[in-house]
Amino acid sequence: MTTPSTLCRSISPPPTTRKSLAKASGELFNKDGINNAPSVAAVEAGKAHIEDHLSYFTTHLKASTRPVVTDQPCLSIANFAGLYQCNQHAHGHHFVVHQHNHPVAGCHYDLRLQISLTSSVSFAIPYGLPGNPNSLRPNRMAIETRVHNLWNHLTENASHASGSMLIWDTGEYEILPRYTKVKKDKTTDDEMSAGSDSDNYLKSGKTRTSESDKLAEAFKGRYIRLRLNGTKLPKDYTITLRLPSNDSLQRKPPTSSRPARKRRRKGTDTTTHKPTPPLTDSDSEIVVPASPKKGLVAMDEDDDVVADASDDEAENATIRATNAYTGATNSVGSVHQRHWFLTLDKNSSGFGRKDKKWVPVRANTGDDGERKPRGFEPFFVMGADVEESVVTGRTSAEVMADENVEGFMLRKMWRPITE
Repeated sequence: MTTPSTLCRSISPPPTTRKSLAKASGELFNKDGINNAPSVAAVEAGKAHIEDHLSYFTTHLKASTRPVVTDQPCLSIANFAGLYQCNQHAHGHHFVVHQHNHPVAGCHYDLRLQISLTSSVSFAIPYGLPGNPNSLRPNRMAIETRVHNLWNHLTENASHASGSMLIWDTGEYEILPRYTKVKKDKTTDDEMSAGSDSDNYLKSGKTRTSESDKLAEAFKGRYIRLRLNGTKLPKDYTITLRLPSNDSLQRKPPTSSRPARKRRRKGTDTTTHKPTPPLTDSDSEIVVPASPKKGLVAMDEDDDVVADASDDEAENATIRATNAYTGATNSVGSVHQRHWFLTLDKNSSGFGRKDKKWVPVRANTGDDGERKPRGFEPFFVMGADVEESVVTGRTSAEVMADENVEGFMLRKMWRPITE
C-alpha cells in the first residue's frame, strides 16, 4: 500500500509566514483521498480550519496501525473514535496520556483532562504515571502546561523539531471526593459512563454534578483525586494531584524595604531592564523568544511577511496571558509551570497494608460471594524505546519512520523508575 503523502512530511515547526503557510496548507491528499485537505502542520498550528478533527486524524491513524499483538492492550480505531464522540459535549470527561519524546526536554508523559466542550487542562509528567504501590520513589512531579484544544487528544505524530508523540492511553476519568465522613453519592457510576448513558444524563435534567465540573472544583481547590478508566491502565487505577501552598509561582514578595538590585541578564531589554517574556514551546522545557530577532523574518521584503510576524507575536502574547492555545479556553484558572505532587492512591486502587507492604485487598465480586483481589500487578513506564501506542501499536521509532523523520537526536540520560 502506498504511504499517503501527508505521512511523509515534517509537521513541525509550523510555518511562520503567510507565504509558507499558503504553501503548506495548499498540499492535498492524492486523487483518491480527501480533496482540498490542509496539511497536518497547518492544522496543528491553528493556521488551517477543518470541520471534523476526528475524521481528519483517524484517517492518519488508520494508515499507520500495526498488527495487533495479543498480549498488549489495544483500542480499535472504531472504539477510539466512539470514545471521543460520546464526550463531545460540555460535560465530557475524556482523557489522554501522550508519550512525548522531545529532543531537548527528553521523554515525558502529558496527561490531558477534558474540562469543557473544547478544552483540556494539561500536565507534563517527566517519568510517567506510577504503577508500583511499594516503590521507593512513590511520588511524581506533574507540571502544569498550556490548556489544549480537545482535538489535541487525537494527535499522534513526529517531527525533527518536536520529536515524537504517541497515544500511550486514553479513556474517561472520574473525580473522587476527598477522604471525609460525608455520605457517598448513591448515584451509580454507570450513570455517567460512555455512550448513551451520558446522553441520557444530559437529557434527564438531573442535578448530579458532572465529572468535568467536579474536576474544575477540585482543580481550584488544589487537590484532585483522579480515577483513570483507560485501556492500558489497570481497573480502578487512581492517583492524587496536590498543589502545595508554597509552590514556586505563589511566593510572597520579600518583606525587606530595601529595593532589589537590578541585574542585566540574557534576553534583557537594555533600555527598560525588563526581561523579554519567554514562550514555552509545547509541553517541553524549551524556551524560545517571544518575538523574532532582527534579520530572521526580514529575509523577505514583502510587507505581508512583516505583518504576519506581528500577528504571530500578538497571538503568542495572548497564549501567554491566558495560558491557553488558540481555540482553547482556560476556564479553571490554570497557571503555566506550576508544580503539583502526583502519587498513586493505593487504597482507592485496591491495595491495603500487610506486613509493612501494600498488597491487593479482596472484596466480594458477585452473587456467589467469591472474593477476588482488587489491586493490580505492578507496572513500570519504560520510556520511548519500549512503550507502544494503545491505538496504533507503534513505538516512538515507528512513529518517526512513518513521518519520515530521520537522524533524530534523542536526549540521553532518561531512566525509568523500576524500584
